[in-house]
Amino acid sequence: MSTSQSIPVPAAEALLLDNLKTAIVVLDADLHVQYLNTAAETLLEVSASRLRGAQFVSCFAEPAPRRALLRQALDQQQPYTERTVKLMLVDGREITVDYTVSPIQRKAEALLLVEMQPMDRSLRIGRERALLSTNDTSRNLIRGLAHEIKNPLGGILGASQLLAQELARDDLREYTDIIIAETERLRQLVDRLLGPSQPAQLAAINIHEITERAAALVEAETSGQLRIQREYDPSIPDINADRGKLIQATLNLVRNAMQAVEAAGRIVDGSACVILRTRVVNHFTIGGHQHRIVCRLDVIDNGTGVPEEISDRIFYPMVSGRPNGTGLGLPIAQSAIQLHRGLIECDSAPGHTRFSIYLPIQSTRGPLHEADHLDR
Repeated sequence: MSTSQSIPVPAAEALLLDNLKTAIVVLDADLHVQYLNTAAETLLEVSASRLRGAQFVSCFAEPAPRRALLRQALDQQQPYTERTVKLMLVDGREITVDYTVSPIQRKAEALLLVEMQPMDRSLRIGRERALLSTNDTSRNLIRGLAHEIKNPLGGILGASQLLAQELARDDLREYTDIIIAETERLRQLVDRLLGPSQPAQLAAINIHEITERAAALVEAETSGQLRIQREYDPSIPDINADRGKLIQATLNLVRNAMQAVEAAGRIVDGSACVILRTRVVNHFTIGGHQHRIVCRLDVIDNGTGVPEEISDRIFYPMVSGRPNGTGLGLPIAQSAIQLHRGLIECDSAPGHTRFSIYLPIQSTRGPLHEADHLDR
């Protein structure tokens, strides 16, 4: 950190800047931080005393191109704006901001005024709206297609059963048995595509009852080879939810995590890590509606990660990263959570994948009915 002398900001100006919601940073001719207001301290999660005198470009995830841009703005006295730029916080986390740089003159010294607006919330809401829209569109399409497929399947199944009764030779009945079995398998697949036909049966449920049930089932499936780590917040109040649908959604995510660490060979070598984490999130927006308090359930694994080529389509039906996957688990889970006015999001990289379920804890609106859900 530089020890350059700080340029004092008059008390009246400092009072004005400290009451702005926009994060403000003032840089000297050497691009050292000379002043930052309260909003900038909050945004960067660092005190003014710690950052003052430091090179501001060290706050950027990619400092080199920003140093050149800042120097050019100073030398040419030309303002500029950059959008969706990553800043690096002191704990290593990244945030996204839009920022504007304006050259100013004060006491014969050239300075830069940097205004920053956090964009993570806006970007997340935009991604969420796109996710909900595409999920509803694809689900409507699949349901319509499934209805059209189910009708002739019933006819094929009935005709095959009648034909089997008329055949005297066992070797011929083997063929009708195959037709019947495969038709029944297709009908079961179509039923899964159609989704639940019963409305949600809501009751007060502790989220950890759901996670423990899913964890117990997956641990049993792996004969105890996979140990699931719990990081629970015991203060989370009960959620008004459908127990069966919530278990189904959570189990689908935990099974995906199990299959991811299994595919990476981590169960065999003992390095598999699957974490169930619950937290409370305040003032969280889902579907354009801000909820005062939301439960977040994270399912985290250190497996292979979601393939990059399908990362933006993983909630579409029939899209899977596994050769033998049906691509129905995630769409079914998303639909079940959406019926509770919640949302599932994914953040994945090789060796670290996190699926997050967001569920409103206290909502003034009731659950979505299946018809409402599909007609939006």
